Amino acid sequence: MRTSTWIRQHLAALRALLVLTVITGIVYPVAVFAIGQLPGLRENAEGSLIERDGKLVGSSLIGQSFTSADGRAMAQYFQSRPSVAGYDPLSTGASNLGPEDIVDTTARTSLLTTVCTRSKEVGDREGVDGSRQFCTKDGVGAVLSVIGPRDADGDVSRPVRVVSVNELCPAQPFLTTFRGVAVECAKAGEDYSVGRIIPILGDAPVVPAVPADAVTASGSGLDPHISPEYATIQVERVARARGITAAEVRELVAAHTDGRTLGFLGEPRVNVVELNLDLDARYPLRS
Repeated sequence: MRTSTWIRQHLAALRALLVLTVITGIVYPVAVFAIGQLPGLRENAEGSLIERDGKLVGSSLIGQSFTSADGRAMAQYFQSRPSVAGYDPLSTGASNLGPEDIVDTTARTSLLTTVCTRSKEVGDREGVDGSRQFCTKDGVGAVLSVIGPRDADGDVSRPVRVVSVNELCPAQPFLTTFRGVAVECAKAGEDYSVGRIIPILGDAPVVPAVPADAVTASGSGLDPHISPEYATIQVERVARARGITAAEVRELVAAHTDGRTLGFLGEPRVNVVELNLDLDARYPLRS
């Protein structure tokens, strides 16, 4: 290859590099930034940040925890849905536990018991029935290990031992007997997987008073929204804590409730972050 040809090819490559750098590295980013500053887009482009008195207090797209230093729910605020990520944008994510995660271990609490515990806590806090199907009255997963010979279908028709696997001794099991066999509490560190694991439905309402978003975390761990149903059961508590009427609180809840996106996508939702900030602005705590 002649030297002049080699130089021309490299000059062409250099020109292409410079042109593409200007287009993709300067023109395109500037154009996107400019479009993002248009009315109606600027708020989202800036991260939906919320300022009060010149101070950054949060984002309308990222939830917050409204608890005291010891982790207790603060009575004057609406509570967000649980977050596995602790509402930390740098550790966003879910627990990745599924509906079959029902047995507690020494290493961690099962998803079922986590849901049962949260439901009881919310019920006690809000003064509603916190019972759920497959949960004991004490707020753990109602699960038995039925030990004994199995038939062709894998069922244990004549158990020789039955253990409530999520209730550690000396707890009193939620059932006295199962198929004629006394139910035992579980001993720490003992493995009961040899038995057939059976969740017990119980007599809780089919539709619990505590909604699902009050006891389960979102996939991102950053969701700032709760359902109107969860907001509704919190109204009386917040009103008492702030010394205002429930009607005044409901009015603010309605103001911060969004309908389905485009009228048919998703579900109605309440932005807890914006709602709590509005409560502080309109009805600050009385000393």
